[in-house]
Amino acid sequence: MKILLVEDNPDIAGNIGEYLELQGHQLDFAGDGVMGLRLAVEHSFDVIILDINLPRMDGFQVCHKLREEHQLEIPVLMLTARDSLADKVMGYQMGAWDYLVKPFELVELELRLQALSLRNAPNRSRVLEVADVRLNLDEWQATRAGIPLKLHRASLRILEMLMRAWPNAVTRNDLERLLWGDEPPGSDPLRSHMHELRREMDKPFDFNMLYTLRGIGFVLRVKGEDGGD
Repeated sequence: MKILLVEDNPDIAGNIGEYLELQGHQLDFAGDGVMGLRLAVEHSFDVIILDINLPRMDGFQVCHKLREEHQLEIPVLMLTARDSLADKVMGYQMGAWDYLVKPFELVELELRLQALSLRNAPNRSRVLEVADVRLNLDEWQATRAGIPLKLHRASLRILEMLMRAWPNAVTRNDLERLLWGDEPPGSDPLRSHMHELRREMDKPFDFNMLYTLRGIGFVLRVKGEDGGD
């Protein structure tokens, strides 16, 4: 997704941007409402993350102007510490499609953004491709070189995260948060999912794509790249 983040807190903006870019999304940033509105009008985005308490123009005004003055139906998710029912009602009345209260989980934020993007383009196919690996997110089916991979849903979600991050790595912590939130099981179930992924995606083929980076996490590599496991 191409995402516009309108947030005046640099720490929050940095955390959100780092996480979503790791998932393969593209982000533009604005630190105040006027700049956010201008970017939203002048460029094309799949979804907007919009704070309410912004300098120069608050998020309610930004959303209202997008809808009324510029007639733009870009999905807007309001991300704010204002948690009263009155604020939520106002957000939706001004044209927000979703409302998430701080503090929040980054995994949930991304899931909500994906849902909003799909609502805006329900017929758009969601297919990821890296080298000869293809993942259809509408059907949750993966293939390599046209051969179906027999993967459980958890392994497919891991593959999705790796493909979105490619050519960058994904940490173990990010994968565990993806699957289990902040309460991963006490054992090491991630190991079994990675074993299944390697068995299906690498072993039948003439070169491996899934590599372990010791002390970091995992990464996909295409043929000709240097790497080790």
